[in-house]
Amino acid sequence: MAVKVYVVFYSTYGHVAKLAEEMKKGAASVEGVEVKVWQVPEILSEEVLGKMGAPPKTDAPVITPQELAEADGVLFGFPTRFGMMAAQMKAFFDATGGLWREQSLAGKPAGLFFSTGSQGGGQETTPSSG
Repeated sequence: MAVKVYVVFYSTYGHVAKLAEEMKKGAASVEGVEVKVWQVPEILSEEVLGKMGAPPKTDAPVITPQELAEADGVLFGFPTRFGMMAAQMKAFFDATGGLWREQSLAGKPAGLFFSTGSQGGGQETTPSSG
C-alpha cells in the first residue's frame, strides 16, 4: 500500500507553485510514496488579483480541510508576507479546527516550505506566524 503525501500550497505569482512541483518530484522519487499536489482556496477576488498582476492559478485541485485527513503526511508551502504566512494559508489553517478537535491529523508528519522576495524578507518568522 502506497504512502500518501499531500503537497498543499498557496501561491500568488507562481513561485511557490513551482516549489510545490519540485517537492512533489522529490517525494515521488521515494519508492512506495504517492504524491498529490493541492492548492488552498483563494480569498481575493479576481478583480483584486488582476490589479496585482497575478497570473492565473495552476490546475492543481483546491483542497478542503477535511481532505487533509486522507493523507499520511503533508508538506505545506506558502509565500511570506511581511514576515508572516500569506492570509490565504492562515485562513486554511484556521478552518482545520474540526480536525484538531477530532485529532484527525495526530501522528501524521508535516513539513513547511516557503519563499520570500528578498534576503531577510522574514524567513525566520514565517513558520511561527500561523
